[in-house]
Amino acid sequence: MKKMKIGKTGFEVSRVSMGTLAIGGESVWGDSDDEQSIRTIHSARDLGINFFDTAPVYGFGRSERVLGKALGAERSGFIVSSKCGLVWDLAEGPILYSRDGYDVRRNTTAKNIKREIDISLKRLNTDYIDIYYTHWQAIEEFPVPIAETMGALMDLKKEGKIRAIGASNVSGDQIREYLKYGRIDIIQNRFSMLDQMSFRELNPLLLENDITFHAYSPFERGLLTGAVDMNFVVKPADARSAIKWYETSRRREVLDMLDGWKPLCEKYACTLAGLAVAWLIHQGPNINVDAGSRRVKAIEENARGGEITLEEADIAAMTKKIDFLVDKYADEAKMPR
Repeated sequence: MKKMKIGKTGFEVSRVSMGTLAIGGESVWGDSDDEQSIRTIHSARDLGINFFDTAPVYGFGRSERVLGKALGAERSGFIVSSKCGLVWDLAEGPILYSRDGYDVRRNTTAKNIKREIDISLKRLNTDYIDIYYTHWQAIEEFPVPIAETMGALMDLKKEGKIRAIGASNVSGDQIREYLKYGRIDIIQNRFSMLDQMSFRELNPLLLENDITFHAYSPFERGLLTGAVDMNFVVKPADARSAIKWYETSRRREVLDMLDGWKPLCEKYACTLAGLAVAWLIHQGPNINVDAGSRRVKAIEENARGGEITLEEADIAAMTKKIDFLVDKYADEAKMPR
């Protein structure tokens, strides 16, 4: 497994991290088997993955609890990231979405962040979190200055409850504002072959400030793994329903592109998931791919992408196909982030 440093932290992590969103279950993902999830986490560890990402809202606490149980006494050997700023147990802040009987609200106030950290530490069965992200940023409806948010995070860092600060679903202006009040070492935004807007916009700023790009949704909810065909029906409540690439005409073009890459999968002894991970890693030295998994087979395929080195000619050929599709729909495809 290839390694990299996170920002200026000195943390050395695997280029592929394991995301635990689906482990939380919920109606969008279908129920999860906690024992199977724990086996998958242990398999990730055995494959050389030492970076695990979670959040309180993933399964309303379930993902954090499962990850804490899986790591157990080995916790100190891994880098764990979690998040703050999305609450369902506090009726304060604008509603981001409603699901499974809960209203999930944005709240990045200092008071809430200092409340959330202790709950997450308890769920994760640890006394510190390596990287602590703000999950979603404040909006005009419930304005919270980044100075206030960052002040709370810096306090937690001084107290030893967190070791590094990150920001998720963030813009360039917000990154610059964070940097006025302290150090952020990593951001987590959407980045896949088919959704490159955030990466293209932000990465020059990140490289300038030695900030890692933690890429989430690298597979477009399974589409880029080859697990979705034209017969797959996207239900209204499914997380895929907001992704335009699942529309019939676009999906057909994506599947044709993937079909053309089967010889590459044979060449590099990987699946399409591994190929997608490898292509993302090759886009820059500061990219870490957050590959969500809850089954052993999936994490094995994802981890393979962090081991292989694609030849420049193959990267160029893939990029040409990808850019054709992305640019074709650029005017109308403001993909949800």
